[in-house]
Amino acid sequence: MKRLLASLRSFRFTEGGVSRQRIALLVLAFAAVHLVIAGRLVLIGMKSDPQVARRVTNPDMLTSTRPDILDREGKQLATDIQSAMLYAEPKKGVGYVDDAVDQLRTVFPDLDERELREKLSSKKGFVRLRREITAEQQHEVRKLGIPHVGFLQESKRVYPAANEASHVLGGVNVDSAGIAGIEKWIDSGGLADLHLAGFATGRSLSPVQLALDLDVQHAMRDELLKAQGEYQAKSMSGMVLDVRTGEILSMVSLPDYDPNKPGNPADLSRLNRLTTGVYEMGSTFKALTVAMALDSGKATLASRFDATAPLHYGRFTITDFHAQRRVLTVPEVFTYSSNIGAAKIALAVGVDGHKAFLKKMGQLDRLRTELPESAMPLVPKSWGEINTATISFGHGLAVAPLQAVMATAALVNGGLLIPPTFLKRSQAEAEKIAKRVIKPETSDKMRYLLRLNVEKGTAKRAEVEGYYVGGKTGTSEKVVHGRYSHEKLLTVFTGVFPCDAPQYLVLVMIDEPKNRGHSTAGLNAAPTTGQIIARIGPLLGVEPRHDLPPADQLLTVSQRVAN
Repeated sequence: MKRLLASLRSFRFTEGGVSRQRIALLVLAFAAVHLVIAGRLVLIGMKSDPQVARRVTNPDMLTSTRPDILDREGKQLATDIQSAMLYAEPKKGVGYVDDAVDQLRTVFPDLDERELREKLSSKKGFVRLRREITAEQQHEVRKLGIPHVGFLQESKRVYPAANEASHVLGGVNVDSAGIAGIEKWIDSGGLADLHLAGFATGRSLSPVQLALDLDVQHAMRDELLKAQGEYQAKSMSGMVLDVRTGEILSMVSLPDYDPNKPGNPADLSRLNRLTTGVYEMGSTFKALTVAMALDSGKATLASRFDATAPLHYGRFTITDFHAQRRVLTVPEVFTYSSNIGAAKIALAVGVDGHKAFLKKMGQLDRLRTELPESAMPLVPKSWGEINTATISFGHGLAVAPLQAVMATAALVNGGLLIPPTFLKRSQAEAEKIAKRVIKPETSDKMRYLLRLNVEKGTAKRAEVEGYYVGGKTGTSEKVVHGRYSHEKLLTVFTGVFPCDAPQYLVLVMIDEPKNRGHSTAGLNAAPTTGQIIARIGPLLGVEPRHDLPPADQLLTVSQRVAN
């Protein structure tokens, strides 16, 4: 630069004109000055708002693009659609702010005037003004000619099935980030990091395929809605699980919500009662109690337990709802749903053995699945004989219904505890992660007892012609202000079909049924499950059969002799 200035100082005109050498030097000096100015302008432009520059050069990165979510048959459950968004760059200036506000409100009269003025008066490099702009609105805004106001394409998440699978899918916020359910799980797998890096576009993400069957889901929800009206229940829940793979084919929690519409996360309709609620599951737990005793050798099907009188533990008294007041065999304890008999069976195993068995069956720890929402079981801090006695028939231990279903599936599938999943999984894949928790012969006996209970016990109203249903009812009093309420009940039915070669397990849970004549599980949850099985059986490819054998034919001759 010093040499350039020295040359300029020596510049002289001659009589014959300007020296060619000095003219070239002058041109070079002017070019250098212009280059310095241009470079400075580029630096200022880049420094002003790099985020806006990136957004404008690549509109696909403006809002997170997410993978489609499909059901097991490829039906679309969630997808992204592209829409226009109106934005401004106030830092660069939008002319007279008041004029810009008035003009924009001629196109969007519902825009808040004060908020719009604040955005356009700010010193921010980029502000959103309005989402989901129509083509006609874009045309009208362009005609206004407001500087540094424009449009960008962004993705909007939509759920074609609306409420049908809301608690499984969850939802996203206004910036398309997952806030619950499978949507949140997708982000936990690294999608959020891809968004921040600008790599998550619709062209690079493969669909997420769930185990959920949308047709089965619709049938389940439809039947639960009908039952909710019939029994005037506070809430209804239900699920279908493939006992061979652990796949969750349906999960419904009512009331539910439409994930297409924004809502308050604290709204009770957003609570998935099957994964985040914990409940005392009532007499459905007797299946675990009996399986524990049979598997440990502390009892056989021929064992007898005295149920002639109530059990007393201090101020607590254990009685039977269907009291027989006599000695009962194990099948009778099960089919009459005897609390006294179940307590004595559990006490025969012992407190430590009882705790160890429930631990092995996954009932004392939090169950983790793809859904981020889960709950820790409520386990007694001090566990003595009275706890074993009451937990044997489903009181005193509260678990998430999904983990109770997982344990029940192991009782009928041959004895394998398979972690449940919301994603598609083959039987071979399931067997690799399965854990044997009871003997196969114990599983045979449990299938017999479950079928016997539908034939002769408390679950007769769950019978579905041709589908060979087995199951267990459970009616429990809810805890209100620290005490059990005789008025507020939770009724549950766990059904399996076909019982001789189980494929599917169906759970129905009714919270506070108010129909006085149908207050117990055998009168409401059991028939509701039967109606669901009648609808979903054909959808799942289970053909009805005729001339089904009686329950005792589920046991082999050798088992009958041994028992």
